[in-house]
Amino acid sequence: MARHKPSGKKKHLSHALRQAQPVPSWVVAKTEGKVRRTPKQRHWRKTKIKV
Repeated sequence: MARHKPSGKKKHLSHALRQAQPVPSWVVAKTEGKVRRTPKQRHWRKTKIKV
């Protein structure tokens, strides 16, 4: 991928990066294990981002 990205593409990629983060441990504890992962969880190798 290019080093210099358009700002729109960069914003889209950074949003996807934040979405792919796991749920914090305090959320799992607060919900007593009912919430373990986000519905939009994505692995960098399995699902690619449509840019």
